[in-house]
Amino acid sequence: MPDDGAVSTVRVRRRGPASKYAIWARYRNLERWPEWAPHIRELRAFGQLRPGLEGQMVGVLGMTAWFEVLEVDEPGGVWIWVVRSGPAKLRIEHEVAEGLAGMIITGRAPAVFAYVPVARRQLTRVVGPGRGP
Repeated sequence: MPDDGAVSTVRVRRRGPASKYAIWARYRNLERWPEWAPHIRELRAFGQLRPGLEGQMVGVLGMTAWFEVLEVDEPGGVWIWVVRSGPAKLRIEHEVAEGLAGMIITGRAPAVFAYVPVARRQLTRVVGPGRGP
């Protein structure tokens, strides 16, 4: 088991029936994030997914996390953001392709490994059939 100070990187991927277009539409529309990210109760940010977007997420248990989107490259199938909650900080690189969504999660070992089950669940929902883009 890594020690608390170790930086770890984990890749999580899921495949499903959603098209690349539908996956991007789900990411772009901030109001719909709670539909595919069941750990988010409320998202406090305005506009669409874009570099420089900052905001706050409120979780189902009332925890809050601040985020900043660093990069969005829709043609390249990548978007990157940093999420902070208390002392925990994660850098998450999302990858999008036809029928595929993935994340490369980097941060201190405990936070990364605690987030992996959440990442698996939300990616499964992102690539699922959903209710349209």
